Amino acid sequence: QVKLVESGGGLVQTGDSLRLSCTASGRSFATYTMGWFRQAPGKEREFVAAITGLGAATDLGHPARGRFTISRDKAENTEYLALQMNNLQPDDTAVYYCAASNVGSTWYPSSYDYWGQGTQVTVSS
Repeated sequence: QVKLVESGGGLVQTGDSLRLSCTASGRSFATYTMGWFRQAPGKEREFVAAITGLGAATDLGHPARGRFTISRDKAENTEYLALQMNNLQPDDTAVYYCAASNVGSTWYPSSYDYWGQGTQVTVSS
């Protein structure tokens, strides 16, 4: 059974840092692009960052550039994805989702095959 589970969300203050983690299991994700998206209330799901299979390349969405870093690691049949978020701002408040895509780096949620349940990040001003 394929499962993506996010963790690390919480309530922080403006300027703080937070590290989100995602554990992906149930199949091999070695060649999958792994990505982070976020969705704030009343808004569409937004691309944050992605990293291609084997960590060959990264792609950062507009909200992530200059502040966030994406990384991945692997142990046996489990893929570990991380999103280091620095200098958080109230606009970063959203539910953050981990996802896996078999079509390469992409900004479009519809291209992702597997999704986690999300983890809430709240940044207070």
